[in-house]
Amino acid sequence: MQTTNTPLPNSRLQIEFELPPERLTRSISDAARALSRQHRISGFRPGKAPRAIVERVLGASTVLDEAVEILVQSAVRDAVLEQDLAPLTTPEVEVTQAEEGKPVLFKATMQIRPEVKLGDFESFKFKPEVDAVDETMVEKVVDELRENEAHLEPIEGRTAQNGDYVLVSFEGTRDGEKFMGGSSEQMPLILGENRLYPGFEDNIVGMRKGDESEFDIVIPDDFQVEQMRGARVHFKLKLKELRSKVVPEADDEFARSVGKFTDLAHLKVELRKRLEENALDRARHQFADKIIEYAVANATVDVPDILVDQETEVIHDEMRSAMTREGITEEAYLKVIGKTAAEMHEQFRPQAEQRAKSLLVISEIAKVKGVEVTDAEIAAEVVQARSRYASDRSMVQYFESERGRNYIRSTIRRSRTVEQLVDEWLAANPDAPRLRHIEDGEHHSAADTQSAGTAASVEVTEPDSVPTAAGAPEA
Repeated sequence: MQTTNTPLPNSRLQIEFELPPERLTRSISDAARALSRQHRISGFRPGKAPRAIVERVLGASTVLDEAVEILVQSAVRDAVLEQDLAPLTTPEVEVTQAEEGKPVLFKATMQIRPEVKLGDFESFKFKPEVDAVDETMVEKVVDELRENEAHLEPIEGRTAQNGDYVLVSFEGTRDGEKFMGGSSEQMPLILGENRLYPGFEDNIVGMRKGDESEFDIVIPDDFQVEQMRGARVHFKLKLKELRSKVVPEADDEFARSVGKFTDLAHLKVELRKRLEENALDRARHQFADKIIEYAVANATVDVPDILVDQETEVIHDEMRSAMTREGITEEAYLKVIGKTAAEMHEQFRPQAEQRAKSLLVISEIAKVKGVEVTDAEIAAEVVQARSRYASDRSMVQYFESERGRNYIRSTIRRSRTVEQLVDEWLAANPDAPRLRHIEDGEHHSAADTQSAGTAASVEVTEPDSVPTAAGAPEA
């Protein structure tokens, strides 16, 4: 097999192939056997019909087309492996000669991983910055714990005021007609938070449990629901429950109730220790981010559009997932910000390009540093993915696929590379803070993250995926 490579703009590569005639002859025989297994040919068992009979029944062109397809796939796969290429797309093939007895000539054009020229990524002058922990921060956490342990008690002998927890039923009308979202039999509210309509809760302040009231409010012109802006709405309301939040005192009894602490002082000591550990953990994250920013700023790489497109979709999908967790639809959000889905998608591109560049740079540093991930580690992650996503077959199939395994490999490899850069700097600077390792303690699976779910949903193709004997990357 003879090949000639021609680099094309935007990290594309054209390979011209010339295969000897005998390879096509063998491939035609293989194709005839394969087709005879797939089609019933009278008088012959599956796979046993001679080539001449198969060509007479199915047509010589059919057998030739099948043979050429088999031959092309095999040749491209061999070239990818021999040249250590990392195609990002399925090759586009153009066959220019395929006649038995003559060399097979064809071209394969593919998007490949771009060349990354690293600059300096280790001689930076910045250092880790660890936030100091003071008593105010400890007291804040104590107050948060107290809030978590708070309970509600019925209010007797006074009227509702801001900060109270109420349960109301109400019915709203606009021009005498009910409207969507204007009525409820049981609506919990915290007075003063203004969760519903502007001015609505002001009319509850001063009421007692069991009281009923009627009032009008005018919806302001900047209200999020456009069709309600400027409307005058009439409400009938009943206050069904009135409660106040009771927060426990910060004392020894409270400390013992939230954990294995002897007293409040013991609780504060442990909280300070955890805050200091978190500060070291956060400092390590931030330091690692600055190292990558430094490396990316000093590197040269032309990021292909396909990787920018993919990262744009990943960012968009991450935003959709975040909104879903908050109970917000993308349609409602777009209405509020006054953009179309396409416009919002486009605004993610600069961030996507930077992320794609970072992935490529980290992958190149991993190559320089010799960071590897074993097949056994990948297999262990796939086992975890099968367990975690047992009820989601599509997710399991993604992580079992070559593409999903490449995602796992690349994720671990990049994380390991960044951690190695941090550890090497710490080893060379013994006077620096002993930053807690972000992977200390519990193991975090590469498939057990929100990013993993996003990667599966958009079928991410990793820019540093490694070609295998199984074939070129999937379409």
